[in-house]
Amino acid sequence: MTSGDKEKKDFFVFEVFSQKSPNAHFVHQFSLLAPNHEVAMSMARENFLRREPCVNLWVVKRDDIWVLPPEQRRYLEKLDNKSYRETKGYGDLQSKWRRHKERYEKKNASGK
Repeated sequence: MTSGDKEKKDFFVFEVFSQKSPNAHFVHQFSLLAPNHEVAMSMARENFLRREPCVNLWVVKRDDIWVLPPEQRRYLEKLDNKSYRETKGYGDLQSKWRRHKERYEKKNASGK
C-alpha cells in the first residue's frame, strides 16, 4: 500500500445540503472528501457560501445515510384501501345533485 492509498483511506465522502431561507427545505448541493465532520463543514462553507447565500448547512457522512433496499420499497405503498377518504369523489358532485334534483322535480310534477 502506497502512502497515497493510505491517505485516501483516511478520507470520507460527505454530502452537503443547504437551506436558502429559514422556511425552505434542505437541498443536496454536492459531495466532498474530508477526514472528519469539522473539515467537511469548513470546506462546504468555503465552497458553497461564496456562490450563493444560505441560512444553514448540513454535512453528512455518506456511510451514515441509510436507504431502503429495493426489495423493501413495496412496503411504502398504501397499506389500506380507503379511497373514500380521498377527495377525488367530489369532482362530479354538482352533476350528481343536478340529476337528483331533476328526478325529484320530475317525480313531483307527475304526482300532481
